[in-house]
Amino acid sequence: MQSWPNGTRASAIEGAVWRKSPRSNPYGNCVELAVLPGGQVAVRNSRHPHGPALVYTRAEVAAFVQGTKSGDFDDLAGLC
Repeated sequence: MQSWPNGTRASAIEGAVWRKSPRSNPYGNCVELAVLPGGQVAVRNSRHPHGPALVYTRAEVAAFVQGTKSGDFDDLAGLC
């Protein structure tokens, strides 16, 4: 099983299929995610597709998504 460290160039992650939310705006203010072989999840800035990727475990992504759904990060987006 291959593992990629944080900061790996996103373009160097072979076989990654990047996707972004349909809620992304047309100005490129979004992130893209890819499930990697072995189960890790990579995150990159859509404006810099060859830049660094952050790599997380599925459990870390699940915790973030649950926190987002609970509103734990609303203040970071100016929603509160």
